[in-house]
Amino acid sequence: MSKSTTFSLNQRIAQLLAAERKRRGLTQANVAAKLKKPQSFVSKYENGQRQLALADFIEVCGALTLKPADFFKELDKR
Repeated sequence: MSKSTTFSLNQRIAQLLAAERKRRGLTQANVAAKLKKPQSFVSKYENGQRQLALADFIEVCGALTLKPADFFKELDKR
């Protein structure tokens, strides 16, 4: 996978996580509190400054009450 393809995929993941958070009526601070992390952690992965490790991604999905499999189905549609 090329760097541009990877960058594009990471952007889509970040955008979809942000959209799912907003759809659930949560703020970045709400998600951060559930993760026991600073709000900046959420901000950084949502704006592409940070890539999530798989374990972090699974924890974020849990904080959003979102099944990772459902997330990837939605990502695949886009």
